[in-house]
Amino acid sequence: MQNKGNLISFRPDIKVVDCTLRDGGLVNNFGFSDEFVKALYRANIKAGVDYMEFGYKASKDIFKKEDYGKWKFCEEEDLRAVVGNNDFDMKISVMTDVGRTDYKNDIIDKKDSVIDLVRTATYIHQIPAAIEMIQDAHDKGYETSVNIMAISKVREEELDNGLEILAECDVDYIYLVDSFGAFYPEQIRRLTHKYMEIATKHNKKIGVHTHNNQQLAYANTIEALSIGASLADATVSGMGRGAGNCYMESLLSFLRNPRYNLVPIMDFVQTYIKEEIEKGSLWGYDIPYLLTGIMNSHPSAAIKFMGEGRTDYSRFYQELLDHME
Repeated sequence: MQNKGNLISFRPDIKVVDCTLRDGGLVNNFGFSDEFVKALYRANIKAGVDYMEFGYKASKDIFKKEDYGKWKFCEEEDLRAVVGNNDFDMKISVMTDVGRTDYKNDIIDKKDSVIDLVRTATYIHQIPAAIEMIQDAHDKGYETSVNIMAISKVREEELDNGLEILAECDVDYIYLVDSFGAFYPEQIRRLTHKYMEIATKHNKKIGVHTHNNQQLAYANTIEALSIGASLADATVSGMGRGAGNCYMESLLSFLRNPRYNLVPIMDFVQTYIKEEIEKGSLWGYDIPYLLTGIMNSHPSAAIKFMGEGRTDYSRFYQELLDHME
């Protein structure tokens, strides 16, 4: 498999997606201050980031508004309070979850919205429902993408069939997602090749979304880009649930596109990420997340372990092994 591009060139097809508010919102229940959100928006524009994901379009029938910050729901008036008409090149995105989004009512027509890209998260068995959501967003005028989650748990035949079905619908980007931070670069390389073959056949593009359980989120992201992935997700300082995500600082420093500028992101980290940590938000690599990554397990067990203040790592490892039996 030949690399697409090299270390000293840039590919104009590569676009960067900032997921800090959405993935980071899983850390603090989307309790970001307005100042934090507006500063991140300005920093992303100055840094040349291509898309900024503001959060979820969660159903208010399932999730109570009083239990979450506003970016769990991304209502139009809240978005416009930050971006106005978004008179910049950077595009706005939101995430929808199969079974957790009232998409027929909460996703309005593109002509009435500041949102550009509607992303859909699905498990392999939910793909028919995901296609309905994707079609709805496409028909309303949006760019669309789909994240197949937890593929490290999916049988090869199921994944092949799911990718083919998705590639035949009106989706623009199909994401390779390492939900549990379980993959190594060699596996990402093989999977990206698989995704790219299907994407080329159906004239789609591929995105990549990684988690940092084994400290491989950045390595796995640039590995996928080297094979031909076009949309790369990252968060400022890796902010995200559990071990977090690919660092935006690392990704921008790697890409050679002259439009990207690392300085505004570093300035944002200096002020706002430091404050977020001081408020008690906790994320990033730690041994419990390493162990769930190694075991290809959901990080919820590690989050519980750390929340209980435990440090008996060997015992935790044995508990994970017991659940594998």
